[in-house]
Amino acid sequence: MSDTPEPSSNGQLVAFPNNRAPGGRAEQAYQALRAAIQEGMLEPGQRVPELEISAWLKVSRTPVREALRRLQSDGMLVHAQGGGLSVARHDLRAVAELYDVRESLEGTAAALAARNADAAEIHILEATLEAQRLLPGDPKVHARENTVFHEHIYRAAHNRFLLKGLQDLHDAVALLGRTTFAAPGRIVEAWAEHAALVAAIARRDGAKAESLARQHVRRGYQLRLAAIVETTQAGPQTRMEKRLRAP
Repeated sequence: MSDTPEPSSNGQLVAFPNNRAPGGRAEQAYQALRAAIQEGMLEPGQRVPELEISAWLKVSRTPVREALRRLQSDGMLVHAQGGGLSVARHDLRAVAELYDVRESLEGTAAALAARNADAAEIHILEATLEAQRLLPGDPKVHARENTVFHEHIYRAAHNRFLLKGLQDLHDAVALLGRTTFAAPGRIVEAWAEHAALVAAIARRDGAKAESLARQHVRRGYQLRLAAIVETTQAGPQTRMEKRLRAP
């Protein structure tokens, strides 16, 4: 029995044992496709042909079909014009609405973290910040670690309802395309923003922490708009399409 591949940190596919993903091949296909969307390998508006995805993942069409149905149920895939499915695309109004909500929730989480985080949680934030500083200059790597960093803040806020709301935003952000860490200078800029935010939380300065978190999200929104414009001008073919069509 062959192994099913999953995207690795460099965007390539690696095999993993079947017993690592409960639920079998359909679950593995779902997780692999979900990761491909989140990492920008499958971009907003791109079609996801069942046959080509099956060949890419080296699994039969049945688990791929089930995975695609789940992703459609999640809102990550939609019916494409002319038939089939494509990665969901947010229009500019929806992007603005998403970042409005994100700014509010991220700001609230930072303020609550400044008030409620214990010493261990602050230490984790500081350690995560140092780990980010030592990362290689790969935007995808920084995007993943950025998610981990913000998860620590959400948990340090100690509010289960806020945590759920912020986690629900992750899928929506994944549909916006490539990470904003790909923008020139963003890796260094974001680290400085994170450092200032952690310092405010450690000082128990809730007002400053909230203000910094809101500024951080607003800067992300500016870069997101620029990335959307650039992607639109670049045309429809993506890295994944090139990979699927390669001999």
